[in-house]
Amino acid sequence: MKRLLSILSITFLAMSAFAQLSTIPEKEIPADYGYIVKIGQQMPEITMELTDGTKVSTADLKGKITMLQFTASWCSVCRKEMPHIEKEIWQKHKDNDDFVLIGVDMDEPLDKVKDFKETMKITYPLALDPGAEIFYTFAAKGAGVTRNVIIDKTGKIVYLTRLFKEDEFNEMVEVIDLLLKE
Repeated sequence: MKRLLSILSITFLAMSAFAQLSTIPEKEIPADYGYIVKIGQQMPEITMELTDGTKVSTADLKGKITMLQFTASWCSVCRKEMPHIEKEIWQKHKDNDDFVLIGVDMDEPLDKVKDFKETMKITYPLALDPGAEIFYTFAAKGAGVTRNVIIDKTGKIVYLTRLFKEDEFNEMVEVIDLLLKE
């Protein structure tokens, strides 16, 4: 009987650990992150124009795991984070039809955004955000630009980051991997 209880206890602990690893972490977003969207809400309706002229709307992203990376050429933290996004997220998932990554460049002209992309040696698409209209759909006026929004296949916001914090970035990578396994 003791052996059976021991086996059941070990099985329960293993199942609990597996369940924790296979679910998206619950995350409380600090107020100082400056978001006006919340985890669990549907992604706002937006339309973006990529640097190649392609238009992408919220409707186009339904059914895909989406990462919106808000950036700007003048942002030093963005510049620090972008090579990690390229290497650890984009290169890993770029051939997965269920994944979309778009860098949304805050209020800069097309030629500057194209130069920025080339300088940063990134290959994921960048979108223009004239007047920071898209940015201010997600974040409050005056909020800092470095941030990422992860959206599930149903269009629900599931993860938000601010600045480039290694632990938060790594957790975001895990969230994307988990979502793509579902």
